Amino acid sequence: MAVKCWIYWANSFLYRTRLRILTMLGTYVNVVAVIIGSIIGVLLHQRFPENLKKIGFQAIGLCVLVLGISMALKTENFIILIFSVLVGALMGEAMHLDRHIDRFGAVLKTRIGSNNDQFSEGLVTAFLIFCTGAMTIIGAIEDGLNNDYSILFAKSLMDGCASIALASTFGIGVLFSAIPLFIFQGGITLLAAYSKAFFTEALITELSAVGGVILIGLGIQLLELKELKVINLLPALIVVIILVRVFV
Repeated sequence: MAVKCWIYWANSFLYRTRLRILTMLGTYVNVVAVIIGSIIGVLLHQRFPENLKKIGFQAIGLCVLVLGISMALKTENFIILIFSVLVGALMGEAMHLDRHIDRFGAVLKTRIGSNNDQFSEGLVTAFLIFCTGAMTIIGAIEDGLNNDYSILFAKSLMDGCASIALASTFGIGVLFSAIPLFIFQGGITLLAAYSKAFFTEALITELSAVGGVILIGLGIQLLELKELKVINLLPALIVVIILVRVFV
């Protein structure tokens, strides 16, 4: 009897998972928008002189910096924010996340035969911009909880335009950010669908604030003010979830 119950539960879980994956319309549209925008940007990239690419870096860096500051200042618990970023940075450095991402980018670059020196940088930059913003988190949660795609549709339009600018500056690496975007954003949607009580208002706020700090680091790097291992800060997004669930 117990075996039959487990089989029934497993089949039901798999059926619901397949159903949710098929109905993640917001994420699918977002991914397509990034791909189309990146293709347009790559075509422009070949015609951009170096001085325009440089000013493009600076413009994107300033916008990312302002966005990150506005998100980080919304935190309601600076202690959790500080510890999340600190512990997350130590974890990321210990795991050498930046090296693994560089290897992943190098493998993709070899597979597609690209000679773009900024392939990995474009992939990482686009991924951080597309996946650490408040609209990613809130939009994916709304998709999972209420089948509300409106936020992700708006984000898709913004990401599509941003991918044109990014790909025209960094090249084809931006296009492949669609892969981690699908995994990250779709994963949040599925988690929200199966655990509706998990994403509290406090958790969403602090997740967005930590994402803002990561974007600040990215903006500083894009402006060439200081070389930072921004990708090693990503574990902070996991640490903040644990701290908020335990202490808030």
